[in-house]
Amino acid sequence: MPLENKSTNQEDSGVTGAAKFVTSTVGNVAGGVGRTAGGVVGAATRGLGDTITSATGSAGKPVGDALSSVGTGVQDGAEDTYNNNNDDDNNDNNNPQ
Repeated sequence: MPLENKSTNQEDSGVTGAAKFVTSTVGNVAGGVGRTAGGVVGAATRGLGDTITSATGSAGKPVGDALSSVGTGVQDGAEDTYNNNNDDDNNDNNNPQ
């Protein structure tokens, strides 16, 4: 009886499996960096908006609020992009939606 370990899923063996692993790892790292950058830019922009609002009072409130909203949008956009890209990982290829 041979001791070979034959995979029933030929798609994940050899070079193809290695390529999928590398591609997945690079994608996950890029997604993490993107989310981090989006979070940092979003927080910094919101902080700047709050500072302008605090420093200028009611006269600067519209500008401060606008900057805060931009910061929130940047952060939410980075998170949404990541979440939408990772939704594909949870789909069952045998049951298309």
